Amino acid sequence: MKTFNEFDLEPKVLQAITELGFEESTPIQEKAIPIAMAGRDLIGQAQTGTGKTAAFGIPLVNNISANEERIVALVMTPTRELAIQVAEEIGKLARFKGIRTLPIYGGQDIVRQIRALRKKPQIIIGTPGRLLDHINRKTIRLDDVSYVVLDEADEMLDMGFMDDIQAILKLVPEDRQTMLFSATMPPNIQKLAQQFLRNPEHVSVIPK
Repeated sequence: MKTFNEFDLEPKVLQAITELGFEESTPIQEKAIPIAMAGRDLIGQAQTGTGKTAAFGIPLVNNISANEERIVALVMTPTRELAIQVAEEIGKLARFKGIRTLPIYGGQDIVRQIRALRKKPQIIIGTPGRLLDHINRKTIRLDDVSYVVLDEADEMLDMGFMDDIQAILKLVPEDRQTMLFSATMPPNIQKLAQQFLRNPEHVSVIPK
């Protein structure tokens, strides 16, 4: 497996990775990070627990400037628990760069989220329903988003979020990088990928 020194990462990102105790990349990280860093659209087939959050989190943190005063990256997750977990992990990767992350999910006071949004986070991690709620209130604008990640896409579609995801993706500039991660690739995921991804690279670490 490749070490993280081999990915041409910024020193502050490498410092965070080292402090987290990561030495060698996992199979999904080794395959996905170079594609993500190059700005290509990506479909990653990987189970939970394979290190896929860092597979998209490291390139996002590496490629985003801490000076940005806008939402640069949007990560969609199926559940509140995953949104919190992904936000925490990306937050740890971003700590030396000073990039701000914010989880947005239902069940938490929306006023509190609106206050947190005023601090101009660069990376938002949210569940589709609550994201749409903010979009409709105009408390979240996606006009400047450069990166979109669909995490556990099959689970999001199983939970009935297809319409919400499509509505959100239509509001993001077409000139963006989109990464989709899913444990399975049923027809509805393939259809979503065809609709919103441009010539994606496909990487898979699912055991045969």
